[in-house]
Amino acid sequence: MTSHAAVPFRHGLLSISAAAVAWGVGGAVAALLLRTTGLGAVAVSFWRFAVAALCLSLLPSAGREGGPVRRGAAVLTGVGLAVSQCAYFGSVQFAGLGLGTLVTIGAGPVLTSLGGHVLLGERLTGRAAVAVVLALGGLALLVAAPAAGPRPALGVALAVLAGAGQSGLTLWARGGGSARASTGAFATGLLCLLPLAAAQGILPTAGDPAVTGGALLFLGTVPTLFAYRWYFRGLTAVPGTTAAVLVLLEPATAAVIGVAFLGEPLTAGLVAGSALLLAAIAALARG
Repeated sequence: MTSHAAVPFRHGLLSISAAAVAWGVGGAVAALLLRTTGLGAVAVSFWRFAVAALCLSLLPSAGREGGPVRRGAAVLTGVGLAVSQCAYFGSVQFAGLGLGTLVTIGAGPVLTSLGGHVLLGERLTGRAAVAVVLALGGLALLVAAPAAGPRPALGVALAVLAGAGQSGLTLWARGGGSARASTGAFATGLLCLLPLAAAQGILPTAGDPAVTGGALLFLGTVPTLFAYRWYFRGLTAVPGTTAAVLVLLEPATAAVIGVAFLGEPLTAGLVAGSALLLAAIAALARG
């Protein structure tokens, strides 16, 4: 018989898994925009936050902050999201979709499990430890694949920065922080990115306007507005280490899309690495 405690945990697993898949698809859409529209990583991130903030602001009661504590939490969440997402899109631009996504998420299990153990007193179970080892092995195989971007070293550095930002938000939320995908959070991220986006060029200079608009609308809703809400909701029931490994569905999704639609190479390392990532997720789902 399923216990009451098991239900929210499994719902949390599903929410975080759905968010990770949405992020993987979002990375592919961002890579397409970077290739075809003349927009840079900061400008794409700016439009992503702008669409999410606008959609939330149109809802009469969703995502509102009440009081200085929640407003402060929204600012902190927005800054963290702006740094991590802008760095991630930069990594995709310079290292390619597959490598950029993999390194970004690869830092997650290590940093989150270490931080959860040291800062939050979370116990690292045997199953979680095995999942982390499998995940890191899979990532090592995937990172060894040839890079598709023009400046892989810069892309990897940006990916590590993005991974550190995401891990920080995960630990803060698990530790009781009010991390929410709110209007204030997205508006803060928008304001942080506006000066750099304006300097880089905020409007598309190439591509079909209808396709670009549709891609930006998708990017601001499914992998941003919806996915972050799913993710933060899942963190209320799922330990940080488990969440960090589940998020590895993102690079697996990105790798498949990169090979199938963006012309990135398919290697034995990619297949084996993706299999290890899925094995890590299966180990956690059985727990």
